[in-house]
Amino acid sequence: MSYFIHETSVVDDNVEIGEGTKIWLFCHIQSGAKIGRNCSFGQNVNVSNNVEIGDGCRVQNNVSIYEGVKLGNNVFCGPSMVFTNDLTPRADNPKGRAGYLDTIIGDGASIGANATVVCGHNIGKRAMIAAGAVVTKDVPDYALMAGVPAKQIGWVCDCGAILNEKLLCDKCCKQYRKIDKGIEIVNE
Repeated sequence: MSYFIHETSVVDDNVEIGEGTKIWLFCHIQSGAKIGRNCSFGQNVNVSNNVEIGDGCRVQNNVSIYEGVKLGNNVFCGPSMVFTNDLTPRADNPKGRAGYLDTIIGDGASIGANATVVCGHNIGKRAMIAAGAVVTKDVPDYALMAGVPAKQIGWVCDCGAILNEKLLCDKCCKQYRKIDKGIEIVNE
């Protein structure tokens, strides 16, 4: 095998796992899941049926990625952060896939520990969600979101630093400009 699966983890049939990926203790990867190359899954991670995960993703301990969620490349999911996939769940009246709302996480986005992403809301590329935030609306590319419900409190650079008021990174000196769906790099 060109990937690692800890002996305590369970991987169902009909799963694709990319080269260099590591799946650590007590994980469950369900049927139909597609996981890219060089990903890392911490202890007690569940990847549900038909979930798609890009290359280079880091999923920390105690995260469940439910059907309807798609992670782009290089997404970071902090410890115990939460995805949902049904806005109106009932234990005695399950809807199954027909009731799920899709959630797409853009390339390079980071979601902090104990944050919650309510289904049906997408997170733009390179966006950063603060620990404990609750995402209840779409998030623009490079946006810094915090609070309950999450509100945009700034912009972040590719390097992760918070941009100053001129949309300049004081750490790596990248300059950004506003566009319709967030911001974009002007110079590298």
